[in-house]
Amino acid sequence: MPRPSSPIWHPFTQHALQGEITRIARGEGAYLHAADGRHIMDAISSWWVVTHGHCHPHIVSAIQEQASKLNQIIFAGYTHEPAEELAAQLLQLTPPALEYVFFSDSGSTSVEVALKMALGYWNNIGKKRTRIVVMQHSYHGDTVGAMSVGARGVFNAAYEPLLFDVTPIPFPATGRERDTLSALYSVCQEEMPAALIVEPLILGAGGMLMYPAWVLREMKRICEDWGVLFIADEVMTGWGRTGTLFACEQVDVTPDIACYSKGLTGGSLPLAVTLCRADIFDAHYSKDRNLTFFHSSSYTANPLACAAARANLDLWQNSDARTRVSTVASMQEHAIQPFQTDPRFANVRRTGTITALDLKTDDPGYLAGIGPKLQAFFSDRNLLLRPLGNTIYVMPPYCVTAADLDQIYAAIREAADLFA
Repeated sequence: MPRPSSPIWHPFTQHALQGEITRIARGEGAYLHAADGRHIMDAISSWWVVTHGHCHPHIVSAIQEQASKLNQIIFAGYTHEPAEELAAQLLQLTPPALEYVFFSDSGSTSVEVALKMALGYWNNIGKKRTRIVVMQHSYHGDTVGAMSVGARGVFNAAYEPLLFDVTPIPFPATGRERDTLSALYSVCQEEMPAALIVEPLILGAGGMLMYPAWVLREMKRICEDWGVLFIADEVMTGWGRTGTLFACEQVDVTPDIACYSKGLTGGSLPLAVTLCRADIFDAHYSKDRNLTFFHSSSYTANPLACAAARANLDLWQNSDARTRVSTVASMQEHAIQPFQTDPRFANVRRTGTITALDLKTDDPGYLAGIGPKLQAFFSDRNLLLRPLGNTIYVMPPYCVTAADLDQIYAAIREAADLFA
């Protein structure tokens, strides 16, 4: 078979099936402008990172201004104003019990940091609690630690020898929520684990699986009862996606450790943070250098990325941004309603600004044969929709219009007409 014309190996791409890769020249608002002149509606926020729209002027201006001052500096033993101001802004927006901010580069690395913080905490206070509890179907990234706490399956089967053992609890499916809580209680009682890591309210790459907020609250309560650290992976769920700035806000849950990335810079530059309680920092704070938190990357707290994130947080301080989230959530609810009674779809669902529905097929799941066909179909209609197998989801930037959503859902109906 002919090889691709470009030497670039793209992520999550089977090049033998992909065909020609679409070249994008620029982005503006909710649209991507292809090099061949097409205007493509970005219905998934370019893998869930773009919040207010592509190339938002306020964020672009902040990056340009910072680029003329300082573009990079080692962050071990040095600091800079964009990082200091960003950390202060983050602590104003997040729960008061989170007092320290550790910078990294991506969602996966923020999870790696969280896991190392948790294990370092228990080690440094002299308690050898090492077990991590995870939720069935979860996905936390593609680095080794993040894969280890994610669901075992197609994403990581080839790398199984690298992964450490974890203890899973079942996903809180409708009508079986108590099974999840009972399993967590039993694990805490029998294994005295170090931490539980969860995606609050929505499991993203695991299939856009959604569960009620009260379950999140109860999981946190059980962890508190047994002294288990509660890690909230809000890499995808943060920055308004679930209807509130952070998903944990919906039941007033304060994580012991929280991971934020994706929309942190509004989708402009890679950056992540892991926030933690003071006692977790204090367990590493010592004149004994052996207790140092040994983690870094070369671009930790890159000044350009921090400037972009500061500008993004400026926008969130404005009530217009949160009002826009509510508006998009309402538009999404209106748009998804007709599919509730469409027999070709199952599990039609919405949380905040995210909708998802499963096109019925004989081979459901991430590797469903219908997946590549759907992706190609939507691409032909100038829509960036990337189904998770037979699960079609819509997660647009908040500048999306009702007309944009009409275009998206009309294409989903047309796809069902063709493939169901």
